[in-house]
Amino acid sequence: MATMHAMMLDAPRTPLVMRWPAVIKPGQVNDDPVMNVDIAETLLDAAHIKVPDEMQGASMLPILKGEHPDNWRKYVYYHYYESGGEQNVAKHIGVRSDRYKLIYYYENNDWELYDLQKDPNELNNVYGNPDYKQIQDSLKNELQIQMKKFKDNL
Repeated sequence: MATMHAMMLDAPRTPLVMRWPAVIKPGQVNDDPVMNVDIAETLLDAAHIKVPDEMQGASMLPILKGEHPDNWRKYVYYHYYESGGEQNVAKHIGVRSDRYKLIYYYENNDWELYDLQKDPNELNNVYGNPDYKQIQDSLKNELQIQMKKFKDNL
């Protein structure tokens, strides 16, 4: 059976498991960050249909073929629109790299920053810690870039 495990870096780390024996090698694993908005573009690309410019994702086809494109995204952006409910999490936006995750709870004007290498369970918020000032500023800038890219105006 040919399967590939890729990592969807939405809010939580969500695994993406795919099977396509003609393309995906058995046991293939890829850690390049993908998002749910990439699925439609991938299906269109696989069907040799031009992806409309207004679509926001990227085709995962090169990744499925075992490639690691140099121009593949380094950050994943997400927006959590609901507040309260079963999870009782305030509305927020976030940006994540392979090591860091920055979250902005815009209703509360509250920030969180996690070093996922040192704190994979996100228990130690390092936002405001002087040791993380440079990465904090960089991720805030990246958050703005991603909001603009995805046309997300709070």
